[in-house]
Amino acid sequence: MEQFPILGAPDTGDTAWMLAAAALVLLMTPGLAFFYGGMVRAKGVLNMIMMSISAMGVITVLWALYGYSVAFGDNTAGVIGDPGQFFGLKGLIGANGSADAPIALVGTIPATVFVGFQLMFAIITVALISGAVADRIKFGSWLLFAALWATFIYFPVAHWVFDFDVTGSDGETVIHQGGWIANQLKAIDFAGGTAVHINAGVAGLVLAIILGKRLGWPGTPMRPHNLPFVMLGAGLLWFGWYGFNAGSAVSANGVAGSTFVTTTVATAAAMLAWLLTERIRDGHATSLGAASGIVAGLVAITPSCSSVNVVGALAIGVTAGVLCALAVGLKFKFGFDDSLDVVGVHLVGGLVGTLLVGLVATTEAPAGVAGLFYGGGFDQLWRQAVGAGAVLLYSAVGTAILALIVKYTVGLRLDKEEEASGIDESEHAESAYDFVAVGTGSVLGRHGGEE
Repeated sequence: MEQFPILGAPDTGDTAWMLAAAALVLLMTPGLAFFYGGMVRAKGVLNMIMMSISAMGVITVLWALYGYSVAFGDNTAGVIGDPGQFFGLKGLIGANGSADAPIALVGTIPATVFVGFQLMFAIITVALISGAVADRIKFGSWLLFAALWATFIYFPVAHWVFDFDVTGSDGETVIHQGGWIANQLKAIDFAGGTAVHINAGVAGLVLAIILGKRLGWPGTPMRPHNLPFVMLGAGLLWFGWYGFNAGSAVSANGVAGSTFVTTTVATAAAMLAWLLTERIRDGHATSLGAASGIVAGLVAITPSCSSVNVVGALAIGVTAGVLCALAVGLKFKFGFDDSLDVVGVHLVGGLVGTLLVGLVATTEAPAGVAGLFYGGGFDQLWRQAVGAGAVLLYSAVGTAILALIVKYTVGLRLDKEEEASGIDESEHAESAYDFVAVGTGSVLGRHGGEE
């Protein structure tokens, strides 16, 4: 049997693009930190940012040790990779002492570059969950939950969705078996509608329910404290998302170009659709709505960007913009405190994008699959529904188990006094804005005192 991973010389153009794409995806996590941080109250902004930034630390260590191996190692049932195969990234690092020696490849790029690219997906998926539980989860408990959730939920699901079978030089013999959703079910999820957004969205819902509502919610106003932060975060997310979607081509080719365009079109359409929905429903269009519409469009086009044309991208963007704008109100109807609308944007947006592949996919797009509206019947639609449903169910049950384990061991939630005083002070002994010092300095300055 041929060696896996395959050894060879990488394509320098593809490698350069994928290094840049990985860096773009990493930038999305600080972008998310600003997006979420601006949406919370002033007394919780540092903690909100820290939950995203801390994911960069926790998930990187786990990914390098065994996460990549669980997600992309060999398996026998399409369910989980061998955690020992690439433990500590053995066999993937280095070039046998020579810059010209053959190295482990994934397609045309070094395996190490692919490791880094996929790491960034793992980081932001965990960070996404934090928006559902703002202001009330212990920081240490968040770190523990993040490690457990990545290990038992994200890494296996990434294997199902992102790990494709690899054939040998004869083009027929399978030398590496990938995950069941990508290879047996053949559901299309180009860049993570199921593995990232549905997965994190339902996890946020379950964790928010188990954690309970914020003190005073929904009666006490909990408005965003810094909308410029939110807009900055949305801009960084849109910028970084080109690495997310176009980078998932794993090559500097026409697929990357096509997904770049459909990502842009769907995102623009979703923003406008959200603003129009707000205008009709509330009488005004808001900056928060624009930022949320951008993210909803990005989420929805993520699974479908390789399988639709511009018309399909417009349809997905408009649908996501309208449905996600309406869905964010579900938490008030059903009484779950999803602080920053992770469910309404990521779960609903992920479902929209994943399921609409079965309707508006066209053979003129790179994936080459026809949906119902383009003569393909229901074949792709049922595959999309099964893939989305499987990830949703697995994540919901698994998250509930892990959250309850943390709750009844080290505890999940801050006590009431700490929550009331502010999570920044109680968990980090810091505050984002030192109003007292600013005010004092200003008064002294006006009266000739020392600054």
